[in-house]
Amino acid sequence: MRYFVESYGCTMNRGEGEQFSRRMSELGHSPADSPECADIVVLNTCTVVDTTEKKMLKRMSELRRAGKRVVVTGCMAKVQPGRIALRLPDSLIIPPDRYSVFSSAVGDTYGHSEPVADIPYGISGIIPIAQGCMGRCTYCITRLARGRLVSSSEEEVLRRFKDMLENGVREILVTAQDTACYGTDRGTSLDALLRRMLDFPGDYRIRIGMMNPDSLERISDGLLDAMADPRVYRFLHIPVQSGSDSVLERMGRRYTAGGFMSMAGSLRDTYPDLSIATDLITGFPGETDEDHRRSMDLVRRLRADTLNITRFSPRPGTLAAGMEAVGGNVSKDRSRELTDLKNLTEYDVNRTMVGREYRVLATENGKPGTVICRTDNYRPVAVHGDIPLGTFLDVRITGGESTYLRGEETRRARPSGPGDGDGSQE
Repeated sequence: MRYFVESYGCTMNRGEGEQFSRRMSELGHSPADSPECADIVVLNTCTVVDTTEKKMLKRMSELRRAGKRVVVTGCMAKVQPGRIALRLPDSLIIPPDRYSVFSSAVGDTYGHSEPVADIPYGISGIIPIAQGCMGRCTYCITRLARGRLVSSSEEEVLRRFKDMLENGVREILVTAQDTACYGTDRGTSLDALLRRMLDFPGDYRIRIGMMNPDSLERISDGLLDAMADPRVYRFLHIPVQSGSDSVLERMGRRYTAGGFMSMAGSLRDTYPDLSIATDLITGFPGETDEDHRRSMDLVRRLRADTLNITRFSPRPGTLAAGMEAVGGNVSKDRSRELTDLKNLTEYDVNRTMVGREYRVLATENGKPGTVICRTDNYRPVAVHGDIPLGTFLDVRITGGESTYLRGEETRRARPSGPGDGDGSQE
């Protein structure tokens, strides 16, 4: 049969979706170009906020009307199986803690045969390195879906890493629910894993996934050492969630706003061009006007390269769902005010890069006639021209918006020799 994998939500979910595709092919099923052409749809769900949950439920109803066989994975498969069963009563539901039986469960239900040809890798690949986390955030349904930290072995991660490099992948995203926690349950650490990855020769890039501030603090020295190798993007995604200590305490976050800012300053002292992405939740229960003002002030002082803003959404089963909510209009106004400041800040940060030259890697197609490239600190640059993905080139930044830069090619750069990654040019 023909299959199609639809993945929603975080980078980790997308990486697991890539693994499901390979397992389906190993079972003898062939990839389809679209869900409409597929016999089996693997619906890899997200339920992080209410709007996403509603989107998932709508999609389930569409697949049922289309008569598709459906395998439901992702966070909803763990925390909301009843809602799935109501819309897809004949579906196969496989939650994250049962991914080890994905192949046998699908094979028993939909059959299997000789493996089809391997799915080719793209220029970018994703390696999930752990399930779960060590946090106790009061608002997070993902923690309920994924459970406590279970790290993959270093050997398993390195096997996947080696396979990707040997198949032409140039950019590898290493991710988890809290990437900095990796290895805590195994007596190792993320920075130790990165050092072993960097033993592999070649000119490639590693992007480190989202990590909580308190987890990052434990390994920051080792992580900064790893970033001395130009093959590791100088980029960190560190969600702060609020600029108010009282809100952070109600969220169950184990740091202060001042501690976060101090750590960000130390990181930038080592690498002034370090790109920092962060997240804010606005309208959290009990948030006052003063709490909101503190978040606005943090945004101004941090000057993050990327800021993601989410309005609080109570999720079933979490402690925060029982807390007194902030009024809807108040939450909307605060979200709008933060978004306006975010756009101004990101635009101002990007403007400081205009006129400079950077070595970039072409990673994805953009609008017609353009490709999206990444600088060594993971900033996206749109470049016009016929540029094959996976190509390194030098660009001069000519302009930009709040979410991306524009650049023009100055010369192509040849890949570095095995293991040196020094950006030598022809």
